[in-house]
Amino acid sequence: MHTVAGILHRKKRNPVSVAPDMTVTDALQLMADQQIGSVVVLQDNSYLGIMTERDYSRKVILKGKHSVSTTVAEIMSTDLPSVSPSDTVEHCMQLMSDKNIRYMPVFDSNGLAGIISMSDIVKEIILMQKDTISHLQSYIQQ
Repeated sequence: MHTVAGILHRKKRNPVSVAPDMTVTDALQLMADQQIGSVVVLQDNSYLGIMTERDYSRKVILKGKHSVSTTVAEIMSTDLPSVSPSDTVEHCMQLMSDKNIRYMPVFDSNGLAGIISMSDIVKEIILMQKDTISHLQSYIQQ
């Protein structure tokens, strides 16, 4: 059974974080520089939410706000469900599909452990399928 812990281990990258008072323009530039679609919003090392490209398009562009004067805190998502490293990939896929979200925070006993994306889930499912195919091929060849 594949879990969120495996995804975080393979990512080998801590989530990129920003302060809530950062402008949306600066956060978007950071996201572009890092080639990522979301940033974690932290204040004093405490998790506040996540800002995504979807937040930007729906809460800035469509509302006629200005990226240079809008802060991350004004548009970040704060109501996302969270998971733990021990949760299964299947559970995450179901949760993300049900809630129509692309990013989800992962918390362990120490706090924020990482962020997983729908892309991470899809990659993990492909890896699971490759493992299954490899095992079946080995079984057939015996």
